[in-house]
Amino acid sequence: MFSSLAIGTSKISGLLEGEDVMATADAMRSMGAHITCDEGIWSVTGVGVGGLMQPKAALDMGNSGTSTRLLMGLVASHAIEATFIGDASLSGRPMARVTDPLSMCGATFNTSPGGTLPAMVRGIVPALPITYELPMASAQVKSAVLLAGLNTAGVTTVIEPTPTRDHSERMLQGFGADLSVTIREDGARVITLRGEAELQPQNIQVPGDPSSAAFPVVAALITPDSDVIVENVGMNPTRTGIFAMLREMGGDLEFLNERSVGGEDVADIHVRHSALKAITVPADVAPSMIDEFPIFFVAAAMAQGVTRTSGLDELRVKESDRLSLMAEGLKSLGVALEETPDGLIITGSGGAMLRGNEEAIKTALDHRIAMSFAIAGQVSDGGVHIDDMAPVRTSFPTFEDMLLELQS
Repeated sequence: MFSSLAIGTSKISGLLEGEDVMATADAMRSMGAHITCDEGIWSVTGVGVGGLMQPKAALDMGNSGTSTRLLMGLVASHAIEATFIGDASLSGRPMARVTDPLSMCGATFNTSPGGTLPAMVRGIVPALPITYELPMASAQVKSAVLLAGLNTAGVTTVIEPTPTRDHSERMLQGFGADLSVTIREDGARVITLRGEAELQPQNIQVPGDPSSAAFPVVAALITPDSDVIVENVGMNPTRTGIFAMLREMGGDLEFLNERSVGGEDVADIHVRHSALKAITVPADVAPSMIDEFPIFFVAAAMAQGVTRTSGLDELRVKESDRLSLMAEGLKSLGVALEETPDGLIITGSGGAMLRGNEEAIKTALDHRIAMSFAIAGQVSDGGVHIDDMAPVRTSFPTFEDMLLELQS
């Protein structure tokens, strides 16, 4: 997205070529960016901030809520209209969390009943700079407002009471935007962006996604005799809650070759099978591992003792209700647990094998549910049946190959 708004050509390597990323590339092409790929190196020639063109057809975002919400922010401050559509899962996800603040900028929205997709966005120029305090911890909402602010005269300010992943802030600064972050006396982060930015093209090496890395890491921790190195993992401090919690459970994780790549912390993770112990996850850790809780629940199911989680309301409005689906699936594997309004309380097996299931696990088209139970299958009697692995292509197209490699 940022490369598409720069003047000139950016080169991107290490890109995770999942369906979500492909849908984003198609959307940016339809709004004027020139995007090609040659042997894994992506070239993006941008149109400049303010230069997005009217798309000729609806933007099909597939399963990507992140792409949808961020692109709504981009469109909001351009003089174009765009209709967003998606698959059944995405079409059930709430968009009011971004349409509300973007409406304050002057953009207008026509959404389906319940504030969902399909949705039409009519941008406005000039848009109004706003100051917006996030009512919930959401990097998507933060980034959508900042993206709208790029083509808005004046200063756009986002205040987040709880820190969330800060990839957007880092990359905006890397592309040359006038962005600063300060910490308020109460600990809130105050992000200010001066609009009408002129972004400069960059050469970007994308580190491995910690959300994806969490799956082989947990697989190695819970599978006897495992000794695995997961290379080139992004270690941004706002994304490493999962690794900190696994270490607190007694997980043998060692970070090797720590380095900085394109302004992001990166390391290789050496993981060995470990006897995990239950913990209570502090609610304020949730934003730093919100996407990793499904696979964390699998680790908790193999730990000794009772693991408690809370503050996870956000998991009910992801690609699915991840709390309910994980609770239902884990129970079918013999795991004792209690589902609360904002978390799960899991009594682990102490390392004993989970039982296999007869009726297939329901994934509700959620890639992380599917991958989590595929990992659980490594430590179950008779394996785990899953209703649909196709959604995994949205974020981790090589997941099944990775599993086979781990087993070899």
